[in-house]
Amino acid sequence: MNDQNKVTAAIVIIGDEILSGRTRDQNTNYIAIHLGAIGITQCEVRIIPDIETRIVETVNSLRVQYDYVFTTGGIGPTHDDITADSIARAFEVPIDINERALNMMRQRYKEEDLRGARLRMARIPAGAVLIENSISHTPGFMLENVIVMAGIPDIMQVMLEDVLPSLRSGQPFLTMTIHVIAPESQIAVPLKEVQKQFQDLTLGSYPFFENNQLGAHLVLRSTDIASLTVARDMLMTKLRDDQLDPRIVEISGSGDDVGEDLGE
Repeated sequence: MNDQNKVTAAIVIIGDEILSGRTRDQNTNYIAIHLGAIGITQCEVRIIPDIETRIVETVNSLRVQYDYVFTTGGIGPTHDDITADSIARAFEVPIDINERALNMMRQRYKEEDLRGARLRMARIPAGAVLIENSISHTPGFMLENVIVMAGIPDIMQVMLEDVLPSLRSGQPFLTMTIHVIAPESQIAVPLKEVQKQFQDLTLGSYPFFENNQLGAHLVLRSTDIASLTVARDMLMTKLRDDQLDPRIVEISGSGDDVGEDLGE
């Protein structure tokens, strides 16, 4: 765990379909952006198969390292939806039909439809707090610091919206993006010099190729606006000293990624 000024998280994407490439992961980016907006530092992402031992081992490893662990996938009605059972095993607690979860599902399903495979989705580990799902009314859940959500992006998003207000937040991240037309080899030294002086700042370089020119988006992230501004100005000066023409393209108050910052 971490000091009270920094809140950390990891994401676990569960599903053979992600690993096989049949389904594209759309959840990691969305979760990371929304965590960054409330000052939760996304530290690690793992993609693992629908294997109970792997889920148990991964969750137990990450939940002692980070303040929060977010999982997506594996809470549906089919035989390979084993996430809820795996979380129960990880915490060594029983799992059974949760009456509140069942009542939530009654908002969508008729009583005669709440049986068999569908009833599996009402099984919740003992001690877990339910997470609302305004789309299909099948809940996710939070057990201690592990947040278990659906893999379907639209449903995951409403679950995340429901759970975020209950989480401990940190200082929101600020992002500044600089656009430079130059190969990364020409900007490596200025980047290294600035990063060395500002250890609390994250400085990344994201290359691109457009109009037959090599360039890079230089993204500076910090929770301290003063430090971020000084680092940005120093980097701009060093780039200009090297006869480059840096351009500030975005100053953002959230953890938006480069593409969204630039409107791409």
